[in-house]
Amino acid sequence: MWQAAIDLAVDCYELTKGFPREEAYGLTAQIRRAATSVAANIAEGHGREVTGSFVQFLRIAQGSLKELETHMLISQRVGLIREVEFRKMTDRCDEIGRMLRALIRNLQEKQ
Repeated sequence: MWQAAIDLAVDCYELTKGFPREEAYGLTAQIRRAATSVAANIAEGHGREVTGSFVQFLRIAQGSLKELETHMLISQRVGLIREVEFRKMTDRCDEIGRMLRALIRNLQEKQ
């Protein structure tokens, strides 16, 4: 899951390289920040010694994933990314989201 989040972040960087310069501090920065936040929160939570803290960071990662999906939708609607790119990225977000939910459920059942 962490590797999938890393791959998603790298792909977001590649995707946003094609955005106009005037978006450097707008959607480009927002997409990159949200995407890197998903992987970073998974890693930070995993580094904690307490299951409850790990779950909390996984939930933060979920929020960042939803934020990323929102930025992707806006980018698609204003014409910065094509429908096919939008679908590809949101499908990957959905997959990571399912993995996050499954891990959270598993950790909570063990508590």
